Amino acid sequence: MGRSQETFGKKEVRNKKEKKRKDKEQKRAKKKSETKSASFDDMIAYVDEFGMITSTPPDPDNKTVVDVESIDLTNTRNKPEHASTLERKGVITYYNDSKGFGFIRDLASNIRVFVHANNLLEAVKENNVVLFEISKGPKGPSAIKVKLFKE
Repeated sequence: MGRSQETFGKKEVRNKKEKKRKDKEQKRAKKKSETKSASFDDMIAYVDEFGMITSTPPDPDNKTVVDVESIDLTNTRNKPEHASTLERKGVITYYNDSKGFGFIRDLASNIRVFVHANNLLEAVKENNVVLFEISKGPKGPSAIKVKLFKE
């Protein structure tokens, strides 16, 4: 008869894997027996009037009645409230005539707005007070219809 092809090292590895598998199976069975089954009621969370998450349901006596007619469903995000707010007043802080672009600082909100030479109605230079409108450009707000402010 020939010798067994299984060496001592191979037997040790096989025994360790078998022991690890059995331990894992025992842990799984123990965990399954210890944990109670989670019901749907245990998973529900409520939000109180302050926005905090609680496990108790809200009191039905504390409900506030909302008049359905008072809810405004119109979208006013893109609609200006006044036509005068479209045209803004600002100062040209930087303008490079050879490159054809610059920046305007809005006097009302103090934001910097990009301006391109194609959007100029009149020739401008630095420190000029101008009237302009803001539109969405490819990299942020952009000034359009830029003209000199005349008092």
